[in-house]
Amino acid sequence: MQTSIGFHKIHLIFLPLLRQSNLNQEGLTDNEIILRYKQTRDQELVGELFKRYTRFVFLVCMKYLKEEEQAKDAAMQVFEALFEKLKKHDIQHFKPWLHSVVKNHCLTLLRKKKTEPVFQEEFYRGFPDPVESEYVLHLSDEKESMLTKLESAILSLSKEQQTCIELFYLKKMCYQEVAAKTGYTDKQVKSYIQNGKRNLRLMLEQHDR
Repeated sequence: MQTSIGFHKIHLIFLPLLRQSNLNQEGLTDNEIILRYKQTRDQELVGELFKRYTRFVFLVCMKYLKEEEQAKDAAMQVFEALFEKLKKHDIQHFKPWLHSVVKNHCLTLLRKKKTEPVFQEEFYRGFPDPVESEYVLHLSDEKESMLTKLESAILSLSKEQQTCIELFYLKKMCYQEVAAKTGYTDKQVKSYIQNGKRNLRLMLEQHDR
């Protein structure tokens, strides 16, 4: 059964670090890993952050760049840059900081291409408010925060729901194409997407309480 998406190829560049991953690192918080990296310059610690946030970074890249290959390249560039950025910056909350780094990197790439893209609504089509609102590249802080929450919530879904939602919304596949890609039946695909959207709504509502 084929359930992997192209972003898994990103792991190849960090594979040596992931193979050396220390079990003790897995129990550390992000801030503890960053502090230890600043003290030791141990690149395996960045490999641990990479393992935790690969999907998150790829989703943010896809949001802005829309093309899978460009998103994979951008994600690798972001993680490669972390080796130096983590030494220089005082980071209190890693995930929001990482989101900002990824967004700025993607915007820089888009400016270099001299394009003025509008963030496509397809990924959010069918999601309940406030996600159904129209989003453009230059989002307000409130809407940008909602996107960050949504991306984080997607990571909490089951593997099947994540895969189907990403293929259906990010890669714009129809139900039949998702089924062919994953090996699930059409009925299963529809169920995973519908249940995934419902779970996202519940998680977003709980987050705002």
